[in-house]
Amino acid sequence: MLFQNDKLSVRLLEQQDSSLLAKWLSDPAVLEFYEGRDNPFDTNKVQEKFYNRENEVVRCIVVFDKVPIGYIQFYPVDRDERKLYGYADITEVLYGMDQFIGEVAYWNKGIGTLLVNSTVKFLLEQKQADRVVMDPQTWNERAIRCYEKSGFKKVKLLPKNELHEGEYRDCWLIEYTKRELIN
Repeated sequence: MLFQNDKLSVRLLEQQDSSLLAKWLSDPAVLEFYEGRDNPFDTNKVQEKFYNRENEVVRCIVVFDKVPIGYIQFYPVDRDERKLYGYADITEVLYGMDQFIGEVAYWNKGIGTLLVNSTVKFLLEQKQADRVVMDPQTWNERAIRCYEKSGFKKVKLLPKNELHEGEYRDCWLIEYTKRELIN
């Protein structure tokens, strides 16, 4: 287990989790917000996207009250993303993160906020991150409210940043800086 906060824990992704990812990423309710309803995953696609990848992305399963309910990943932001985001000249330790709750019954219960708060704390304390960034699509107001409750602030609009359901969508670059540490 990487970290725990009350009933929430985050552990590294394991091979046997591929069926969970395929289940979540073939659910239209989840796909509406993550990957797109026109982009369902089967176990082969899960293997390609989440396993056997040579990069610095740390892929994890989110567990709440001993039930696997979602996925989170975090990673040091690479040179290309730093340039896109406007951080090319910043030498700070910069991490990005992405997540979703795949078990729809766990939506709207404050678990996303608990997850984001806990992960940010882990990244600041254990990975010495100075700044954590995300780029949610502008229309995903529920996610943005969650992130803002966790201390993230909108930095800039990223026009036509992400292909979602056949069109390029605008995203917000949002950031959490170390000086805003939530205790």
